Amino acid sequence: MRALGIVLAGGNSKRMKELSDKRAVCAMPVAGCYRSIDFALSNMEWSHIQKVAVLTQYNSRSLNEHLSSSKWWDFGRKQGGMYLFTPALTSESNSWYRGTADAIAQNLSFLKNSHEPYVVIASGDCIYKMDYNEVLKYHIDKKADITVVVKDMPADMSVERYGTVLMDEDSRILDFEEKPIVARSNTISCGIYVIRRRQLIDLLEKAQDEGRYDFVQDILIRYRNVKRIYGYKLDSYWSNIASVEDYYRTNMDFLKPEVRDYFFRQYPPVNSKVIDLPPAKYNVGVTMHNSIAAAGCIINGTVENSVLFQKVYVGNNCIIRNSIILNDVYIGDNTCIENCIVESRDTLQANAYYKGENEVKIVVEKNERYTM
Repeated sequence: MRALGIVLAGGNSKRMKELSDKRAVCAMPVAGCYRSIDFALSNMEWSHIQKVAVLTQYNSRSLNEHLSSSKWWDFGRKQGGMYLFTPALTSESNSWYRGTADAIAQNLSFLKNSHEPYVVIASGDCIYKMDYNEVLKYHIDKKADITVVVKDMPADMSVERYGTVLMDEDSRILDFEEKPIVARSNTISCGIYVIRRRQLIDLLEKAQDEGRYDFVQDILIRYRNVKRIYGYKLDSYWSNIASVEDYYRTNMDFLKPEVRDYFFRQYPPVNSKVIDLPPAKYNVGVTMHNSIAAAGCIINGTVENSVLFQKVYVGNNCIIRNSIILNDVYIGDNTCIENCIVESRDTLQANAYYKGENEVKIVVEKNERYTM
């Protein structure tokens, strides 16, 4: 593909509450065995983009560990490959990334030293599958300066937390509002952009000179009446996990047969870092209904409408309903969990009871596992 890729993976969301205290949002576990960033990287791989930069910043340790080997996404190559960029003190910059545009601008040498004519920019916290070649072809056919991937959301869905766009009959974007108080459109931006490399360099250098740091506010919105900005509509599954509610809903979506079939069985697959663990073990008397159990799990008791990530131990007579149990959690005997997200590496003592009433409850317990 005649493009290089940039994955924006450095942001933080306060709406993720305790879940983002020790990890970047892009490192959030999804669907039992994935991380959020796996979807963007897999899309880059299957679109034959051979050179990808990942820009990290906030709580990047777990994300850097996940990306320690690029071979899982076929980026371990002599030409191109995956480049990991974190903020660094240089003679030209002495600050952290101050926004999405500034994050790319502080690594402008990556763009200047590349030769691909186009750039695909994607967020690392979205769950979807896409062939970026189709977007690039659309971009070229429209003679666009910038192409934004957009999606029509249901009419009854609140879209004020997204960037919303208004388009004409030719799909040219007439207006772009970032997190409007009252949305005038239910068409949202998916955080995926295609732009010519030389033009991106020019826009970023101008933004730097003017002290502007945000890609949406200071490039898309500022130039919406000057540049030819078009929208490419995505008609397949897409979800953003920038809040606890969105994260919970996205994982629950994987309990639907059509969503599991789309991501797990239909080509192209979603790739991730492989961990050597045995298959999930279901002991005698287990009741498992409409749930996902990842590798390394040992399950006793009852599990309904839940997602269990890797190395989860469920004790005897436990009841888990409508919940998400993250990696390496030990659940003691006779424990009941309902409408909860249990943080990774937690140890829940026996006979405990956790239930989310009006909203999803985040369970964070740091008990001693081996003294119980």
